Amino acid sequence: MRAYYYDNLPGDQRAPHQCDPPRLVSGEILEKLNVKFWRIELDGYEDKLNAVAKERGYKNRDLINVTKEGLGELYEQKIKGFFEEHMHEDEEIRYILSGSGYFDVRESPSDEWIRIGVDPGDLLVIPAGIYHRFTLDENNAIKALRLFQDEPKWIPYNRNAETEVNPHRLEYLKVVGVSA
Repeated sequence: MRAYYYDNLPGDQRAPHQCDPPRLVSGEILEKLNVKFWRIELDGYEDKLNAVAKERGYKNRDLINVTKEGLGELYEQKIKGFFEEHMHEDEEIRYILSGSGYFDVRESPSDEWIRIGVDPGDLLVIPAGIYHRFTLDENNAIKALRLFQDEPKWIPYNRNAETEVNPHRLEYLKVVGVSA
């Protein structure tokens, strides 16, 4: 796992944006933010992934192919949309099959961005209520299994005054020990 504080400098969102010197983020910090991470090798991943899915109650899954070829004319629009700061009312679960990219999560209460690099074999769970965003890296391609606790849905709620009082956001802040 590669996690570090984002440098917030202007430039291509797909660039690493690592501070100089790097400010690395430990698994303990991610755990405090309720971000879960597993490494499941691709070779024979199905049984291990199915075990995690059963343990966490993930009942459905689909495949997303984020490439120019996979998204066609919607590619640039989707990439920009994924990178807008938002939250979900459900966990966002991704198992990376090929390619690579970045999930950025907001640390609470500092409100700093933490960038998490994902590669094939990485399983990442972004909790409901955390502000986050996604971008490809400079390789411009990622294929991932999306897992869902119920029916597949992906509804982003862009950060605004309403999301600050969303019950899922308030519950998230409570879980990580930050008062709203």
